[in-house]
Amino acid sequence: MGALQPYIDHGKALGWKKRTINYGLQVLRHMLRLAADEWMDEHGLTWLVRAPKIKLLKEDDKREPYPLSWEEQRNLLDHLPPYLAKMSLFKVNTGCRDQEVCNLLWDWEHEIPELGTSVFIIPANKVKNRMNRLVVLNRVAKALVEEMRGVHPTHVFSCNGKPLQRMNNRAWREGRKRAGLPQVRVHDLKHTFGRRLRSAGVSFEDRQDLLGHKSSRITTHYSQAELVNLITAANRVCDQESRKSPALVILKNKPRLAVVNN
Repeated sequence: MGALQPYIDHGKALGWKKRTINYGLQVLRHMLRLAADEWMDEHGLTWLVRAPKIKLLKEDDKREPYPLSWEEQRNLLDHLPPYLAKMSLFKVNTGCRDQEVCNLLWDWEHEIPELGTSVFIIPANKVKNRMNRLVVLNRVAKALVEEMRGVHPTHVFSCNGKPLQRMNNRAWREGRKRAGLPQVRVHDLKHTFGRRLRSAGVSFEDRQDLLGHKSSRITTHYSQAELVNLITAANRVCDQESRKSPALVILKNKPRLAVVNN
């Protein structure tokens, strides 16, 4: 830890959060464990006899989540460019992470003819917890997917014909500033979805599944009854909206939705 102290002090001096500093420490700790347990030289000896202990910093400087009210959501979406407004609306109705939205591929969509809808299954290597991620579409998310169908050949969301690397770009930061919400982060849209599910009385287990949280129950093998239950739960956040909700404001002038051929 003495050898790592300059790295820690450097990060603090730059204003890094302790969680950011811990990311680097975790990578190094993993490498050292590999050097002690798996990596071997030509004589069959590991590079290290044992891995030194690396103590992570106590993450006591985390910013509290900021779930949006319906009025704040409406205000934010009104001040974002259309492509970001659609991505944000999808995020706040599915609980996907930033990279899951930016990298969402049409190849990951799976039709469910029996239910007249579809879901997305994001591969484990594209998910933070390294588990396949089932993305259930409520009414708002499904309408957005239909609106984006055919816009880009591979990605669900794009801007000027190109996929985005991240949502937290200059347009996002300027939009939230104009909306008077400089404290809102992209990840707060996921928190908003989770808070609304809880407010709607959705069970803890269903919230875990819908938010893609790591759980021993998480699987992509769901029965029809289980999928109906999750879709119904996801739609409960739509039911809370008034008739002037941000979802309806954005979609009200949209022509009749295309019907997916089963």
